[in-house]
Formats: sequence, C-alpha cells, structure tokens
Amino acid sequence: MQTRTTGAGRIALEASGDDAVFSELAYAYPLKLLSPRCAADRVGVAYLLNYGGGLVGGDEIDLAVDVRRGTRLLLLTQGTTKIFKKRTAARTAAPGTDGVTRQHMEVNVESDALLCLLPDPATCFGEAEYAQTQVFRLQHGASAIVLDALTAGRMSRGEEWDFARYSSTNEIWLEGRRVVHDAVLLEADGRQPLRTRLKPYSCYATVILVGPLLQQTVAAMQVEYNKISQMRRTAPPDFIWSLSTIEHGTVIVRAAATETEAVRGWLRDMLSGIRDVLGEDAFRMAFA
Repeated sequence: MQTRTTGAGRIALEASGDDAVFSELAYAYPLKLLSPRCAADRVGVAYLLNYGGGLVGGDEIDLAVDVRRGTRLLLLTQGTTKIFKKRTAARTAAPGTDGVTRQHMEVNVESDALLCLLPDPATCFGEAEYAQTQVFRLQHGASAIVLDALTAGRMSRGEEWDFARYSSTNEIWLEGRRVVHDAVLLEADGRQPLRTRLKPYSCYATVILVGPLLQQTVAAMQVEYNKISQMRRTAPPDFIWSLSTIEHGTVIVRAAATETEAVRGWLRDMLSGIRDVLGEDAFRMAFA
C-alpha cells in the first residue's frame, strides 16, 4: 500500500542592505524549492517544483511564505503543474485518505514589499481531483499579484476537461480585513460534461492585483479594458478578458483563450509595468 505524502515548505525573504536574502528556504518531498540568482536590488526568485513534474493523487503541499519589508518576491514554476489521476480506493494512500491532491499556501506580505505569484497553469489529468487554497495577508502598503490558471488537460490524449473535480480558493486580507474571496469549482456531475460547459476555451486564468506598487499597472490595464467594444458575435472569440474593480486599488482580471500561449502572451503585455518594480532580469524569468 502506498502512503500519502505531505510536503511542507517555508520561504522567508528579507532585506540585507541592497540585497534580498532567503533567511528560510526549506522543503520536504514532494515539494522542492530552487532559488536562482537575480540581478536586481532586493528581489528574490524562487521556483516551486514537484519531483516527477507533478502531484500524485493523495499528495499534499503545505507552504508558508513571508515577504519581509522592502523586498520583492517572485514565485514561479517550471512548466505546468501536472495533477495525476486520483488513486482507486484499493490503492489509496492510508486509511481514511480520500485520495484528493491538495495544495495550501499561507503568505504574509509586509509593508513596502511585493509578492508576484506567477505560476504556469495547472494541468489536471483524466479522473484527477485537486483542491487548492491560498491565503494572502497584506500589511498596510504591501502589494501582491496572484495568478491562478488552469488548462483543459492532456488534449492530445483525448482528456479535454476530463478531470473529476477542481477547486481553487484565493483570499486576500488587507490590514486584517478580507477584501477578496475568489472561489472556482469545476466538477463532473454526470449531467453535462465539463468540456461542453467550458468549450471552446482550453485555458482559464484569474489575476488579482492589489497594493501601491502595482497601481501604474492597474491603471494601464483599465485603459486597455475601456477600449473594448461590446458587439454581437456569431461565434465566441479566441480570447476574452474582463476586469472588475474591488476597492483600495484592487482588481480581479479574468481571461480565457483557445490556446494557452495566448493567455501567456497577453499576461506578458498587460503586466509589463512590473518590469520597473522587479527589474529586467526577474521579469524575463517570469515570462521566458
């Protein structure tokens, strides 16, 4: 009988003169963290990796992150996070385990600090079940970009939107008050297949932006959004996006496209303003 694997991790980034240093960078299987050098003041970069390129049914990731005052942390992945199929009851990890793959992240961002969470999309294999919860607590003057994206799966294998269940919840707390609670639940219910409900798009993305360091980027996105004209269409466009303003300069942006690369290219253009905050080196890593 295989055993369930829980990978705990911790990241702490703090300023040391003009540099940013990881005072903590700890992880346990199946989570792995890598930190390449970045040629920018007070900017740290960390890659969130999984051994074997994905998470097996029943695996859990629990990550705690502290972004200390005056620093900028860029969190990335190397390729899509693959969510493998849920194990059958006979091979479930341990007694009482439901076999669902889970990830949980708790992030604290101090004043004048910035978190940029820009992972590649998650890719759920056929019959996979995945649950993700991410909580971001920002002090006064803190900033954050949170990207949460999902692909249709292994379309070349005929697994277009063929997973069993996907849930993702993102919470943004600003000075102790929750300003964003965004939840997505996609579940096969036996009545209408997910592929019927979600077509023609193969990638969906949500981006949340909050904080003073991102207001120039937010303003530029609002200008572009205001240029969009509403019109009747005989067929859905290959790419669509929307922008909603919450409060305190917080916006939620949603995008969908028939091709994943279209979303990636659009993000690179829309978030080009963060190049001035992160530096050219880190920006290139984010959208290589």
